[in-house]
Amino acid sequence: MEILIQLRHLATHQRFISAQKTVKTVLTGGATSAFRGRGIDFEEVRPYQPGDDIRNMDWRVTARTGHPYTKLFREERERPVLFLVDLNPSMAFGSRVAFKSVTAANATAILAWSASLNKDRVGGVVLTSQHHQECRPTTGQRGVLPLLHALCLHQPTTPIGTAGSLAEALARLRRVTRPGSLIFLISDFLALDDQAENHIRQLAQHNDLVTLFIHDSLEANLPVTPERLNFSNGQQNLRLDLSRSLLQSRYSDLFNKRRQYLKTLCQKNRIFFITLATHDPLPEGIHLGQAALLGRRKK
Repeated sequence: MEILIQLRHLATHQRFISAQKTVKTVLTGGATSAFRGRGIDFEEVRPYQPGDDIRNMDWRVTARTGHPYTKLFREERERPVLFLVDLNPSMAFGSRVAFKSVTAANATAILAWSASLNKDRVGGVVLTSQHHQECRPTTGQRGVLPLLHALCLHQPTTPIGTAGSLAEALARLRRVTRPGSLIFLISDFLALDDQAENHIRQLAQHNDLVTLFIHDSLEANLPVTPERLNFSNGQQNLRLDLSRSLLQSRYSDLFNKRRQYLKTLCQKNRIFFITLATHDPLPEGIHLGQAALLGRRKK
């Protein structure tokens, strides 16, 4: 928990969070909304109407036209930033630097602190093999700290076990999500099925979605060695002859097909896709992904 709290300084120095769609909430915050009123962003000038605030009068246009005009502004309002973090047993794996579950927790912490500093409401759902825990979106530390506590409390301790339903967690997320939210799906997506895909498509229709595909380098490629290696999950043992190039190729193909399938799903539904390995520099990887998201908004 102490490490996740300390990651706040990374969010302080780098801005990771940005909105893509217009926000439709009614609270004050750092995201531009669809509501017009008093705020910091100038919207337009229109003829004065009885009841308008005289402090918003545009005296230059009034003097030029001879008729009273007033300024309208686009208000800033809070935006919910929600996380679905997968802590199923498959996330308790890592060959370099950290387990996938730890990488997911660190990435969530950086993004959650960034959202909080942006005056957004932070919440989400943490998925485990047994259940999912919901953290309601709240501003400031009251939103971030319960989410971080849930990530620490539910870290998987073994890769053995039945995976919790990603589809059920996404269904719960849909019930608490309001249009215009920014949603991060952080997982290895091994529990992805047809129902989960449908929920993802539905969420993407009215929200900004970003997927962080967490993986370990050993899942993508076997070690380059002429020797045989023994693998075990604590219950079963497997011995591989790594001198066989065909085995190396087939192993890599399986991972690449899974990653490409997820990437294609995201592309078809205008979901931003980020690949994050356990050994990748965490801030740089997230920052590059968010910069690309900003670039897509300008196209």
